[in-house]
Amino acid sequence: MRSRLWCRRSFLKTSFLGAALLLGAPSLSKALLTDRTPLGKLRLYNLHTEERLEIVYRNCCGEYDRKALDALNWLLRCPYTQKTVNMDVRVIEYLNQVDKNLGGNHEIHIVSGYRSPQYNELLFREGRGVAKNSLHMQGRAIDIRIPRLGLDRLRQTALSLRYGGVGYYPLSDFVHLDSGRFRFW
Repeated sequence: MRSRLWCRRSFLKTSFLGAALLLGAPSLSKALLTDRTPLGKLRLYNLHTEERLEIVYRNCCGEYDRKALDALNWLLRCPYTQKTVNMDVRVIEYLNQVDKNLGGNHEIHIVSGYRSPQYNELLFREGRGVAKNSLHMQGRAIDIRIPRLGLDRLRQTALSLRYGGVGYYPLSDFVHLDSGRFRFW
């Protein structure tokens, strides 16, 4: 019992410190920090590189594993330049909570993670419908799909959290998640 109490205290201290460090950035909503997600655990498949990653990036005490976050950054790298960025942990937590709310342990297919400014500009010039100042360039957005799970259900689950941005692209077969303010399109 004492160990569980210590973990909960550590988790709360880490959460408050993290929120203080964000200085005005949107804090993680209650939905993202509940007992329903004792571990930060994801199964991902990058459609561009065909790489898979199953990883625990946060323990039950709320402590992040730097090596695991680095592995996530590598998997979510720009497919055009191979550059990485430190992905915003809030978008990673958002992705994790969406997965958990859908039953958990899904293999999430990554359509797009980080995009370098060069790659984003190329996609913009080609008329691919990307935003000129996309949150993908800041490591704050991820485009996903989950095989055998309808996009409508994925979108509704993300919207129900009322956390960040949720974009719905049924013709391109993905849902966009970001750690910006809550909005949808």
